[in-house]
Amino acid sequence: MSRIGKSIIKVPSGVTVSVSPNNEVTVKGPKGELKQVLDRDITVAQENGEVTVKRPTDQIRHRALHGLYRALLANMVEGVTNGFKKELELVGVGYRAAVTGQQIDMALGFSHNIIMDLPKEIKASATAEKGQNPRIILESIDKQLLGQVAAKIRSLRKPEPYKGKGVRYSNEIIRRKAGKAAGK
Repeated sequence: MSRIGKSIIKVPSGVTVSVSPNNEVTVKGPKGELKQVLDRDITVAQENGEVTVKRPTDQIRHRALHGLYRALLANMVEGVTNGFKKELELVGVGYRAAVTGQQIDMALGFSHNIIMDLPKEIKASATAEKGQNPRIILESIDKQLLGQVAAKIRSLRKPEPYKGKGVRYSNEIIRRKAGKAAGK
């Protein structure tokens, strides 16, 4: 039995989980509503404020989907209850970010600024405190979408290993390499 799949999801008060006949799970909470279509073989049972995910057989495919959908449902419940947050740090001389509405305008050392449109589900803010690197803070109830947008922003200028310049997650540790050795 899958260790992740068999664990129970506790549903906090104020959150409702409903399953439609076509296997679409809807989770509503104080922060919003999320939907996920499950595979037809996976079943979701709900009783006493707890949600369990069950699989029909021990096939490899069913075992893989069992843990996957349990994790997705747990993230949906967590998202509509507390939400998720990612912080990105811009390390480099002249690197800046500004947020206007649903657009981020970033200066990342290229000859032009990069303007990126954000999905409506994501709230962004940019901070630039004196003596610290500029930061972009992304918040959303959808963990998957949040991670995807953060990864897209990071991919615009990945941190390089020699000086550490680039866009990185605030908790990320960059392995540094030594530069060229001095003359003989």
